Amino acid sequence: MTETLQVTQGQRGPVDHNIRDQIVLAANEHFSRYGYAKTTVSDLAKEIGFSKAYIYKFFDSKQAIGEAICTGCLTQVMDGVLKAMAEAGSATERFRRLFLTLVELSTQLFFEDRKLYEIAAHSVSEKWESSRAYEAQIQGLVTDILREGRAAGEFERKTPLDEATRSIYLVMYPFINPLMLQYNLDRLPDAPREVANLVLRSLAP
Repeated sequence: MTETLQVTQGQRGPVDHNIRDQIVLAANEHFSRYGYAKTTVSDLAKEIGFSKAYIYKFFDSKQAIGEAICTGCLTQVMDGVLKAMAEAGSATERFRRLFLTLVELSTQLFFEDRKLYEIAAHSVSEKWESSRAYEAQIQGLVTDILREGRAAGEFERKTPLDEATRSIYLVMYPFINPLMLQYNLDRLPDAPREVANLVLRSLAP
């Protein structure tokens, strides 16, 4: 589960096309200034100098453009997580780095670019494909870590693997879901560390 998120829902035309990149770049800047909800495809067309009809040759809706931007943000977060995990020497440390790095990078996005963070939150609330793919990748990483830890004798083996994955993900959820994280900022960084310690104690053989 180390592949980059790939979400192309709502995209039209050639996959590799510099016009598509120009649209996404302009939308990124526009959303950063005005927010996703207040921006229309007409606004983007005016900013780029294209007609709205031309933009629709590459994206079938504003949501499709938002999906592309959200996928880029979430991919950056996941790349940072995978890099942190790669430096871990055990399944225990891999889980700790997975969870704490997710929280750290998500929090950075919240404080450094609130408008783009709002797109991620919108993605979750509307169940966009980008957020579903992101959540599935996190759960896949948790499953991989559990398998590795069980094989190494670090974790217990009695709990069914899918049940353990779901339970751990639910415990992590308030700190990695953009909609919920904003209400838990005053609990950082102590709460995620305590949750990680609790999870790891529960996994002890």
